Amino acid sequence: MSPSTLQAPTVDWQAVMAEASGACFVAIGGSLRPNSLTYQALEVVRREFERLRLLLHILDLRQMKLPFADGSESYPDYPDVEVLRATMKRADGIILASPEYHGGISGSLKNALDLLSFEHLEGKVFGLISVLGGESNSNTLNQMRLIVRWVHGWAIPEQIAIGRAWSAFDEQGNLKDENLRQRLQRFVQSLVTNTSKLRGSRLPAP
Repeated sequence: MSPSTLQAPTVDWQAVMAEASGACFVAIGGSLRPNSLTYQALEVVRREFERLRLLLHILDLRQMKLPFADGSESYPDYPDVEVLRATMKRADGIILASPEYHGGISGSLKNALDLLSFEHLEGKVFGLISVLGGESNSNTLNQMRLIVRWVHGWAIPEQIAIGRAWSAFDEQGNLKDENLRQRLQRFVQSLVTNTSKLRGSRLPAP
């Protein structure tokens, strides 16, 4: 069969949505800036989830008091650590969004991930977003993809890089670029579809 005759697999979207309606989706952003473009991007994603009649819970690190990860099992002086851990453990699908600082993932997002362990992240489906002040590249996305693999997660192939983010949004907070908007829609649909598939195929523990 020639490549030109290959057909994309059809998706039973009704079945996907039925499974997804019981799933928990969480996004975590890696920016601490008051007017964060990373969280502006996540708000666009949240509205896309809303359009699909799904809920996306956004963990805002700017509103959480987290310590530097030192390898401890517990951090009694920082109750937000347990909030972070409980939320991520409950999640089925996770979105990691990071600004690119010095060519890589932000320290705040990496520290939040370092406060977690396999029990919070293993087997989850991840979608990855990077937000850049300059031109788009895949440095931060590649770093996050490596982290996801290391914690035994599943990163979807679709990924979003928003270059020159300071000019990427209109006054209503929407993405100006139509192609990027369509890519983001496909990104969300892929995360929902793959989370539903994995969630529906999980076997009970022996």
